[in-house]
Amino acid sequence: MTAPTPPSESRAVPPGSPVRVAAPISAPVSAPTSTSTSDAPVVRRLRDGDPIPEITKLLHRAYAAQVAMGLAPLAGRQDDATTARRCNSGECYVATLKDPAHPRGERVVGIILFHEEEPDQGPPWFQQPHVDSFSQFAVDTNLQGRGIGQALLDTVERRARECGSTELALSMADPDTALKNFYLKRGYRFVEFWKWPYTNYTSAILSKKL
Repeated sequence: MTAPTPPSESRAVPPGSPVRVAAPISAPVSAPTSTSTSDAPVVRRLRDGDPIPEITKLLHRAYAAQVAMGLAPLAGRQDDATTARRCNSGECYVATLKDPAHPRGERVVGIILFHEEEPDQGPPWFQQPHVDSFSQFAVDTNLQGRGIGQALLDTVERRARECGSTELALSMADPDTALKNFYLKRGYRFVEFWKWPYTNYTSAILSKKL
């Protein structure tokens, strides 16, 4: 497997109830389904025409807690052009929820980016050939605890295994201890510290054996 270029910061939320996983677009991902109701969130690949401005606002809401801590995560302040660039730099998955009041009949309530490629140099661990990574991870603040975050994480963990990786890594703001504890409870472990050029804090690099 070709080692991925390092991703930017990642943000997650605690798991909850099951979420349906739809067949992806342009990626060989298996698509198990659950017994959730038809109005349950669905995880799928990002599509042409999905609302980038709405995704940017979702990211800003999800990372607002870190911003309130005085941190400067990229996803908490990026513009629409940066969101679009990042979404197209890897395999971007979204969680959607049916919404008759929305012009598209659904709204994006979560996002995660698998195998992001970007120009910034990343930590040594991300350069290992057996390691893949994810980034730009967020779930809308009013829907956390419903299993959306877990479904998105399950998707990228499955993709990493399908790509032949034996480790899945992420970068997160080290001062966010609540987030770190969530990942540790899910089986991730601390590997090293890293300082990205576009943040004002030290990042913790975490990784999980697959």
